[in-house]
Amino acid sequence: MNTLFNIEQFIGESVTGRKESLLKNDLKSFHDEIYNQVNGKAVLVIGGAGTIGSSFIKALLRYNPGKLIVVDINENGLTELVRDCRSRSDISLPKDFKTYPINFGDKIFNKIFKQEAPFDIVANFAAHKHVRSEKDVYSIEGMIENNVLKAKKLLDLLLQYPPQHFFCVSTDKAANPVNVMGASKKLMEEVILAYSTELKITTARFANVAFSNGSLFAGFIDRVMKQQPLSCPSDVKRFFVSPQESGEICLSACVLGESGDIFFPKLDEHKDMVTFAGAVEPFLNKLGFEMDVCNSEEEARDKATNLNSNKYPVYFFQSDSNGEKLFEEFFTEEEELMMDKFEILGVIKNAPRRSRAELDTIISDIEEMFNHDVNKADVVKLLNKLLPNFQHIETGVNLDQKM
Repeated sequence: MNTLFNIEQFIGESVTGRKESLLKNDLKSFHDEIYNQVNGKAVLVIGGAGTIGSSFIKALLRYNPGKLIVVDINENGLTELVRDCRSRSDISLPKDFKTYPINFGDKIFNKIFKQEAPFDIVANFAAHKHVRSEKDVYSIEGMIENNVLKAKKLLDLLLQYPPQHFFCVSTDKAANPVNVMGASKKLMEEVILAYSTELKITTARFANVAFSNGSLFAGFIDRVMKQQPLSCPSDVKRFFVSPQESGEICLSACVLGESGDIFFPKLDEHKDMVTFAGAVEPFLNKLGFEMDVCNSEEEARDKATNLNSNKYPVYFFQSDSNGEKLFEEFFTEEEELMMDKFEILGVIKNAPRRSRAELDTIISDIEEMFNHDVNKADVVKLLNKLLPNFQHIETGVNLDQKM
């Protein structure tokens, strides 16, 4: 097995097909504006240990922030973030830098925030991001609590110390959502936009981040390290960006957008949308293996117990799980697009804004629902009422039932 595996290089060669960042020209064109918005400024990043949050931080550090506070529930992830940043020669952390392994919904977060405030930039990446997290009503309640209710509590806190920029990451799955995760992020968009007249707020929808924490591609590395078979849908197509590109998209949206803007990458569905399955063979080849296609999970597991050759077992399957969209989109027909300001970034300008009073009623309805015994169908029914474009795909199968 070849142990010298450069993930960023592989993503460019075999996933995105881009040797340079998608954002290269836009970052060059808007360099001075980004620098003026970041240089010497105080920044708070919530969920900064995850793939997108940490990539945002690395993009941010190129513009010399004066203060950086990072919060994340993943203590090990924060440790890796610090080691990663300290080990690189192309970026440096500011002298005023702290990490806190806490939940941004906890009381202690409020204490830290008020002690360290005011911040010029606040960016929130804390989110449930997996469709697999909607397996039952309990996982869904946790998802909505994190993606929606805590976001509102954060906004109420920010009103006491308004930052110059507030960014909260969304997802491409918020456009015409077919799963509860996408619906929760669409509702999150409406929550934050309800505050967009009082705070300067932006968000971004973008593609799958290749080799992000917990993703299928990142799981390939773990499976090979544990000598376990690979398993992959054969029919699902996705847009992909690299971790670096994800951070640059979010930074651009954060400091270059106007309040209420939703950014997205201008990717072409014919040129840029690829299957997960298409990356499996080059991934294995890079590690020195040939792909051995199996007809079942059982066959793949059996072959993995006896890896005596350079053939590696892989099982491809047709997608049939809840909320699985076979393609992705960044905007709907009703949304007004600005496509000419940036080379590679589009902007949704007319996203609906609910009033604060209407939003408070929605939040109250959600909290009241979870105060009673409800099931998944009850939650989907309420989301359908709140989000007319939500068309949930229910198959009775979730990803935790698959290898």
